[in-house]
Amino acid sequence: MSEPKNLPAIPDPGLEEHEHRFTDVDEAAADRAYRRIVGMLAAVPVLVVAFLVVYFGVPKEAQLVLFGANLQMQTVLLGLTGGLATLLIGIAAIAWARSLMSDEEIVGDRHGAASPPEARQRVLADLETGIEASGIRRRKLIGSGMAGALGLIAVPALITLADLGPWPTAALRKETIEKTIWAEGIRLVNDVNYLPLKASELVVGQLVNAVPANLEELHGAEFQTAKSKAAIIVVRMDPNSIKIPESRQDWQVDGILCYSKICTHVGCPISLWEQQTHHLLCPCHQSTFDLGNSGVVVFGPAARSLPQLPITTDAEGYLVARSDFTVPVGPSYFERDSSVDFKEGDR
Repeated sequence: MSEPKNLPAIPDPGLEEHEHRFTDVDEAAADRAYRRIVGMLAAVPVLVVAFLVVYFGVPKEAQLVLFGANLQMQTVLLGLTGGLATLLIGIAAIAWARSLMSDEEIVGDRHGAASPPEARQRVLADLETGIEASGIRRRKLIGSGMAGALGLIAVPALITLADLGPWPTAALRKETIEKTIWAEGIRLVNDVNYLPLKASELVVGQLVNAVPANLEELHGAEFQTAKSKAAIIVVRMDPNSIKIPESRQDWQVDGILCYSKICTHVGCPISLWEQQTHHLLCPCHQSTFDLGNSGVVVFGPAARSLPQLPITTDAEGYLVARSDFTVPVGPSYFERDSSVDFKEGDR
């Protein structure tokens, strides 16, 4: 390889000759730019009010036909009003910087990493220079208009938070996420063919994935929501090899017990059954529950026992529920009362 040649140093080009903008030399042009910026900022509150009117006044089911497509009118109008308000703030800020703020080029000398003692004074002086260069003291409506626009543009965002769902009050939780379609007398049926489960036909060591018989009456999203909470597993174990607390003696039928199929960690469906140990393993994060001991956690990240469904038999010998689950199924959430869950040693 050839030795690198010593190239001549590049001369400092310095600052190019400054070219004044039209608004710098023509006061009338600057005033027109000022009025345009203020006008854009003044339109933001109007658009925010329009956003609120659309949100509360336009029915969600209203349709808008546009270019042959059926669109949800409320969604389109919310996007137009909220989006245009945000766009105007951005355009006003850019126009302010390009037309009215100081247009001077400056050179910043490099300095060491350590700040000199007078750094704070220098920063304050630069801040004062920037404020003066922005022209905000001479044209005060821009500053107040920008502050008002930025404050008001947060209103649509806050209002739309209501669409994340209703406020999770205790009464609402009790009627929704803490309730399933299980009820007294509902038969347990196979989740594939919906055939009812007869106690006498289950053998020791068998596990059956099941659902409530009334699930078949539901359709669409209602069906999926109900199944995600009501899915169960039914197991039969030797009554002499399991521990049944006094409070749950009538929750089982000759060693047949029923548990939620939903893991209490993050809600994965469980069905990996170890007959010899009576353990049920979650395939997602290996939480392990002892079905021979009221579903308590014996391993893994799950912090709560698997909810157990009280069951009995009807006049024909088929398994039926005594009631709904006595505790909410599925993973934990902030408002949930975990003190009601079964723990090792409970009677």
